[in-house]
Amino acid sequence: MNHRMKQNDRIYTFTHTLMLLVASFFWGTTFVAQSLGAEYVGAGTYLALRTYIGIAFLLPFVIYRDREEYKVYKKGSLGRDNSIESADVDLKSSSVDRTSSLLKDKRQKEIEAFIKGGLLAGLFIFLASFAQQYGIAYTSVAKAGFLTALYVVFVPIISVFFGRKFNNNLWICIALSVVGLYLLCMKGSFYLEMGDALMVVSALGFSVQILAVSRYSKRIDPVKLTLSQFIVEAVLATIVMFVLERPDMASIYNALPAILYAGIFSSGIAYTLQALGQKNLNPAIASIAMCLESVFGTLSGWIVLGQSLSFREAAGCVLMFGAIVLSQFLGSSDSKESSKKSVISD
Repeated sequence: MNHRMKQNDRIYTFTHTLMLLVASFFWGTTFVAQSLGAEYVGAGTYLALRTYIGIAFLLPFVIYRDREEYKVYKKGSLGRDNSIESADVDLKSSSVDRTSSLLKDKRQKEIEAFIKGGLLAGLFIFLASFAQQYGIAYTSVAKAGFLTALYVVFVPIISVFFGRKFNNNLWICIALSVVGLYLLCMKGSFYLEMGDALMVVSALGFSVQILAVSRYSKRIDPVKLTLSQFIVEAVLATIVMFVLERPDMASIYNALPAILYAGIFSSGIAYTLQALGQKNLNPAIASIAMCLESVFGTLSGWIVLGQSLSFREAAGCVLMFGAIVLSQFLGSSDSKESSKKSVISD
């Protein structure tokens, strides 16, 4: 029995980690779109428009999943009572009232998670994205990639402060990831400037967003959680767009292909996969998988933009992929979170 449970946990961890790897692929390839779009529009405009596209992409799925969830819940609650004879009208009416009360209670909890999760994840994903976009103008792309992906270290450290315990073997995977990131992203000497500080802020923002998604994806449909954080992010980005920038239709039209790619694949698909993949998954393993966006970003720059890929960078890619593979085995005993545990308290 224990062997079967461990095997099921490994399968669960593998499939959910695979979702995060696909998300990392879209985030990594979006670096190219982000670079092209930044030539025409400001960071606030780019962030606002791509987020609105993500919302439009997700909304039909949320409506559909909400209706299906309601049908399943209602059927499950009334399934046994539907067999009651028509003569027992009072009993049947009581059952309907009980189901209605349970459904109302469930809705209230979902609304609470939608608001709290959306505000927390949306605020920090906005801060992280904004700091990254503006900070990259004051530092090298190499250091930006390395410092932003330091959430692979920040996530488990922050989690420990909130009472989360990790399999010690996971720190081996984290260390391999950091070394791989350094080889992949860093060239020349390492020193901190204003842009570097903004990238560290970005990494901290992404860390809190990852932990928020890890917590609230247990309480609400992950697709709804993604939508809620996008709404918050879109509102904040729109404020920045109109206060600090002056977007015009010609610039938006020129940036539209890049914005569409980012909106559909990075926002709509990738962040939904993040919410689905992180559900009950160890946030440390999740952060290791997601930091591979740096690898995919480098590979997409090599393939699409013709940028060179050195032996050192290739070695960094191999180390990071190795960390992902090892995390599936070394961290297997602590890979799937207990639904009774939480990382961030309300």
